[in-house]
Amino acid sequence: MSTYAWTVGVDWGGQQHHVTVLDSTGAVRGSRLVAHTAAAIAETVQWLQQVTAVGPDGVAVAIETPRGVLVDSLIEHGFAVYAINPKQVDRFRDRFSTGGAKDDPRDARVLADALRTDARAFRRVRPDDPKIIYLRELCRIVEELREEEQRLTNRLREQLYRVDAGWLTLSPAADDAWLWDVLHEVPHPDRWSQLSRRSITASLRAHRIRRTTSDEVIAVLQQPRLRAAAGVADAVGTRIASLVPQLQLVRDQWQRTDRQIERALADLAETTDDQPREHRDVHILRSLPGAGRTVTATMLTEAAGPLAARDYALLRAHAGTAPVTKRSSKRTFHVQMRYACKQRLRQALYHWARTSIQHDAPARAYYDALRSRGHHHARALRSVADRWLRILIAMLNTGTLYDPSRFVLRSN
Repeated sequence: MSTYAWTVGVDWGGQQHHVTVLDSTGAVRGSRLVAHTAAAIAETVQWLQQVTAVGPDGVAVAIETPRGVLVDSLIEHGFAVYAINPKQVDRFRDRFSTGGAKDDPRDARVLADALRTDARAFRRVRPDDPKIIYLRELCRIVEELREEEQRLTNRLREQLYRVDAGWLTLSPAADDAWLWDVLHEVPHPDRWSQLSRRSITASLRAHRIRRTTSDEVIAVLQQPRLRAAAGVADAVGTRIASLVPQLQLVRDQWQRTDRQIERALADLAETTDDQPREHRDVHILRSLPGAGRTVTATMLTEAAGPLAARDYALLRAHAGTAPVTKRSSKRTFHVQMRYACKQRLRQALYHWARTSIQHDAPARAYYDALRSRGHHHARALRSVADRWLRILIAMLNTGTLYDPSRFVLRSN
């Protein structure tokens, strides 16, 4: 563990930041307000060097956020940056004000003093590999597009329900691309019963739909339906004509981003000896049952630090598979689900575990054993995911791919 003679607290804001410098005894040796500009930050770096009379490697900086241009700039200048959770800062604030008083200069001092006395409790911020940053942004884009598509399909379904459309018997969620193509050409409800077999067949064939035939579609559309009030059909047609192009655009962007993620993973997999270990982890992750493109990309981007450090305890805490212990006296002891975790990572692990029990016999056996002991479905999947994390860390440490005969999930 590194020790620093000087600690700096930064209470960051949108337009300006409060900076406080403490020496090894905790005395305030300087404080100032810094504007969020390149010139002001460069001037502050020079000021810190004048106050401390040491190089950046002898100064540690405490801040509440682990990312942003301010953090990147401090790391670029060679300072050791530590991110302290705002909840932890709130606890440390009681050292200086038991009444709960709070202001920006005091928070900057609280941050610096917390790092001075309890540096072992915090983790140093390490800049991510540029390719990991790029991959993380692609994953976030896919997530946003998925949410946007869900909102738009809900609106489309509501419009189809307004006119008692037979389309909902063919596509209950109104989320099929072939349906969007047909509605894009003919959005008005009064014309659906007149659709030609040729246009419907072309749409089904373009999207490789085999569960439904054009004859079945025509039969459904020609069935009697409830009549809506005058003007409703025109309103629904106008709204559908607006919604469908948005859905098609979102789906196209989603598919394009998926292809970019696949290329980014392939780029990471092309490793050389001088590249970070994250580049060599792609093959190992993708060798695990159930860990497809999305799970692999999420693991590499949302758990970059724990994977790089091969830290199983930190990884399971970030993913939410490590339970929270509640102990009081000798007789009271129980554990509960961890809610404070990275939700994207938790969801990826949930789907990884769910898929793995469908394709991996040891994982299925372990899941069945947990269910037989009374665990509910989600609880059992968390345990399966936790065991996969343990196996993953072992594989990363040894640099080996998954071997079902070696990595067996046990029920104990």
